[in-house]
Amino acid sequence: MITPRFTCSQTDESVIISVYCPSIRASDIEVNVDETLFTLHVNPYFLRLNFAYPILDDDNSSAKYDPGPGLIIVTLTKENRGQEFKDLDLMAKLLAPRPSKHTPTIEVLDDELSSSMDRVSLDDGILEGANNDWQFPQEIPGPMASFRIEDVSRYGFLNRHSGYLQHISYTENEVNELGPDAETLSPAERRIRRIKHEDDKWDEEYYMADFADPEVIDELIALESPYLRTTQNFEFTEAEKLAMLNLPRVEFLASAAEERQLYLTLVTLLFSYAYDARTTQHDPTPESAWTICSMTPSFSALDPPPYQDSLDLAASKDITPADIESTLIPSYRRCLAFPLYRSFALAEKCRADVSNILSQGVRMVTRGLLEMKDILDHHEVYYIYSKIWVTDFCVWVQTHVVDEDLVDLSDSVRHAEMLKDAVGWSLVQLERLVLETEERSSDSDDESDSD
Repeated sequence: MITPRFTCSQTDESVIISVYCPSIRASDIEVNVDETLFTLHVNPYFLRLNFAYPILDDDNSSAKYDPGPGLIIVTLTKENRGQEFKDLDLMAKLLAPRPSKHTPTIEVLDDELSSSMDRVSLDDGILEGANNDWQFPQEIPGPMASFRIEDVSRYGFLNRHSGYLQHISYTENEVNELGPDAETLSPAERRIRRIKHEDDKWDEEYYMADFADPEVIDELIALESPYLRTTQNFEFTEAEKLAMLNLPRVEFLASAAEERQLYLTLVTLLFSYAYDARTTQHDPTPESAWTICSMTPSFSALDPPPYQDSLDLAASKDITPADIESTLIPSYRRCLAFPLYRSFALAEKCRADVSNILSQGVRMVTRGLLEMKDILDHHEVYYIYSKIWVTDFCVWVQTHVVDEDLVDLSDSVRHAEMLKDAVGWSLVQLERLVLETEERSSDSDDESDSD
């Protein structure tokens, strides 16, 4: 069945659903309403929408077909008149399956068998202990050997994916830092390789040259952020609506720790996107896919945050500026080691852009992710990172994230204090060396002029 294009709007009394179904017979249209669930079927189209609040198919409801533009216009009554239905423009949220009302549970009806088994297994031990004054021989257990249930390590969004990098050696993937072992390395091994690769790519002379001649970088920093506009009258473009319509219909069951990890990963994705958008003046180039992938640790090294071993993901849902600082250190390192423009000040400006994007809420974040997805989808190699990360993020943000959480995350990003020493490459000393060299050169020129 084909999912048709559609739009939703509302009045105080009704919800209006416009569905594009050309070349059909009006007599074949079937509409069904079940509390919050709306379904429409007319061969070969099928549409199922799950609204936030109940709707009714009563005498005030209607369904009309206009064969000219090919639109079915369905008007359904709100159960509670005047109630505002939010997020009618977030297609992935409307298309998501209706959540289950009941959580499956297992009830133990009879524990007789397990009790009898315990008695059988413990009888010999109890007798031995009683005869030896309960002095059992004990040994310090050795370290537990690492083991894997699968032959491959999973990766990507909620570790849902595998197999995409199986033949990586036969592709022109220039951002892969794991080599042919990408499918088998453990998360700890990936992190070790990522850090080593960043250290190997770090070029002191390149950084000092950009610091000494910052004219182009200063122009990029001075550009006005395109994310400062308000989302009060935000509307998705037709291309964005079509992209959202083509997103997969999936449900994500993330624990509190996993959900917190996703928010941190989202920050790193938006940082890479913001860098490319600023350095290309929001006009992607053929190098944009490489830039985004090389700057994102969860792409090139399959190494998402957290990057702080002591960070207790389950301790609290709140993400603090300290959490953001540890999360963005790898992004800053990669910003200074890989792309064309390498500047700490530029990295700071990109962090401000990320904060501005998040402050605009779900719709602006969705737009940025859709743009990133479009860039990667059109690359013959790097499209795999869209499949294992960005596509799922596009769905998750629309279906599981609310504006208030993104605003709180924006505040944490804005108030984070990124120290140059935390990057680990003696940036302060290198910058001081450049300034001292320029000062000596200036003094030498003054002496020459006086002579």
